[in-house]
Amino acid sequence: MDDLLADIRACHICADLPLGPRPIIRAQTSAKILIIGQAPGTKVHETGVPWNDPSGDRLRDWMGLAPDQFYDDSTIAIMPMGLCYPGKVEKGGDKPPRPECAPAWHQKVLDELVNIKLTLLVGSYAQAYYLGKRRHKTMTDTIRHWQDYRRDNLFVLPHPSWRVTNLIQKNPWLSTEVFPQLKQDVRALI
Repeated sequence: MDDLLADIRACHICADLPLGPRPIIRAQTSAKILIIGQAPGTKVHETGVPWNDPSGDRLRDWMGLAPDQFYDDSTIAIMPMGLCYPGKVEKGGDKPPRPECAPAWHQKVLDELVNIKLTLLVGSYAQAYYLGKRRHKTMTDTIRHWQDYRRDNLFVLPHPSWRVTNLIQKNPWLSTEVFPQLKQDVRALI
C-alpha cells in the first residue's frame, strides 16, 4: 500500500489543474471503512487533509466520530472520486471531479483495501460511478432507497456541504433513519 500511495501522490495525470496536482488520499490495508467522496476543495488542497472543512465537520457528525477517530487511517480510508482539487466553475462552486482520476487509481486502491466492511458513497459523483444503473433518477431517490445497497456494504449519503441543509429539512427521514443507522454501523466497526 505504501508504494501505491507514493505513486498516487506523485501522479500528474491532471497537470493542467488550476492549482496543480496534489492528490489527497488516506488509506491503510487494515481500514474497515472507506469514504468515497467528490474531490478536495481549496482548503483541503492547501492543507493536504481530507474533509478539513465545514463539510467534513458535518460528515463526522453524521458518522458520530471525533476528528481523531475519523483521521485514523488504520480504520478509515478516504479516497475521493477526483484526488485533486478540480478548480472552480464560472458561476461559483467547484468543478466536477476529473474523469480520468477514478479509472486510473480506484481499483488499484480497492485491491489493497481487503478489510473494508462498509463503503460510504458520499454525493452523486461517487454514487453514479459505483452504482451505475442501480442508482435512482435523483440523488435524493437513491438515498431514499439507502437500504437497497446495504447488502453490498454500501451506504449512500448526500454530499455534506452547506447546500444539503434544504435537503435535510425537506426529508426528515435522513435525520431519523439514515444518519442514526450510519452512526450505528460506524460504531460497530470502530
